[in-house]
Amino acid sequence: MSKRPILEMYGIHKRFYGFAALSNVSIRLFPGEVHALMGENGAGKSTLIKVLTGVYRIDEGRILLDDRELRVANPHEAQEAGIATVYQEVNLCPNLTVAENIFIGREPRRFGRILWKEMNRQADELLRSRLHVSIDVTQPLGSYSVAIQQLVAIARALSISARILILDEPTSSLDRHEVEQLFAVMRSLKEQGLAILFVTHFLDQVYEISDRITILRSGELVGEYLTSELSRIELVKHMIGKDLQVLNQLTERTDRSAARGQEPFLEAQGLGRSRQIEAFHLTIHRGEIVGFAGLLGSGRTEAARLLFGADRADRGHLRIAGEGRHPIEAPSQAIRQGIAFCSENRKTEGIIADLSVRENIILALQARRGWFRALSRKRQEEIADEYIRRINIHPKDPEIPVRNLSGGNQQKVLLARWLLMEPKLFILDEPTRGIDIGAKTEIQKLVLDLSDKGMAVLFISSELEEVIRVSDRIAVLRDRRLISMMEREEISQENVMKAIAGG
Repeated sequence: MSKRPILEMYGIHKRFYGFAALSNVSIRLFPGEVHALMGENGAGKSTLIKVLTGVYRIDEGRILLDDRELRVANPHEAQEAGIATVYQEVNLCPNLTVAENIFIGREPRRFGRILWKEMNRQADELLRSRLHVSIDVTQPLGSYSVAIQQLVAIARALSISARILILDEPTSSLDRHEVEQLFAVMRSLKEQGLAILFVTHFLDQVYEISDRITILRSGELVGEYLTSELSRIELVKHMIGKDLQVLNQLTERTDRSAARGQEPFLEAQGLGRSRQIEAFHLTIHRGEIVGFAGLLGSGRTEAARLLFGADRADRGHLRIAGEGRHPIEAPSQAIRQGIAFCSENRKTEGIIADLSVRENIILALQARRGWFRALSRKRQEEIADEYIRRINIHPKDPEIPVRNLSGGNQQKVLLARWLLMEPKLFILDEPTRGIDIGAKTEIQKLVLDLSDKGMAVLFISSELEEVIRVSDRIAVLRDRRLISMMEREEISQENVMKAIAGG
């Protein structure tokens, strides 16, 4: 590894609406290294990346590339300077083919005409040789899973002759095998001398792949450390800036089987949908947390969407609060029955990016009241202030556009919107995906508090430890089938993994 950095950022300041997103932040990237950028949501990680790639202009500070001043006005100029980025949210075009997405704007041409066969051949070769992915590159990107779309986004970045590769949560939608494929690619690129900036909230991944760590907190630099010299406990302390008492409180889930002595709130009998999820039985009691465990594509989200009516079941029925019913046919019907659903796709099925935090929080309540019974501005502000304080949304200004919040704080806004409806069953699909350990802990604690107050919760997460930590019972899904329901005394990481693997 070179002793001289390829990129240096010094004294970076960036403000939005008077709020300091970055304050005197510095970072160095070395060729032949994987550099992990760590911090809570709202720490400034995404803002720093957008400053580097020309999405935002810095207010103060310097950026040096090979000891020369770097000034980029947009992401295209950043690419021309050799900086390629893969963002957390897949931002490709689902209506275009895989090959078109990889080479869009850089298609092979002859006499001005696109060489379609050559483009498809190059895309197929790139995916096979660099990512070990074998798919039909002539099919629309949207016909593939989120995991495949993420790999295509990475392939697009690799197709550019980059010297610096920025990976912003690239593994958030990948299973373990796909993560290993990506890490093999990263190690190969590192050996070729690339500098890789890796942003993730998975601590295991940081210690598996990174050489160096820079930690941000509240828009300020905490420090730069060699990964081999920083313990996990110290990393977490630096990130959250407080002791681990809250984390420790969540490590042991107390036996709350008494909740199941109550009447079931929801009973699904033979509920299913062709080509999405086989018929399943599920009971959730008031005050109980039922977790869904399974690999990507196991049917967790599909089952949850049937319960909420986001997708229509073609078999089975539901009993809600002891009353027999047909399957729920629309989300509006579920909401009337006291069911709330926080989708895993907060960007497309959750937040309204151009609205303020206040407007996003009161949206569902206003819709239920009807637009002819508008909440007064004063009442809206009172509600927003209460929930910003209650679940610690940061920054605390309710008039900031929600798009300017970090991913974790956007997630909290969605939670606030549904909590305001006082649901009886809260379905949470990946509520902590792509957010930092501090915000993750707060959300987990909130889930436990809600169940203690009598709310039924269906909790879905790709992180097995998280599901085990909060759940009273766990439903294990595999290949779009619910194959096992584990009681609290049966729940362990080994048992759940055996069930997922078919052991």
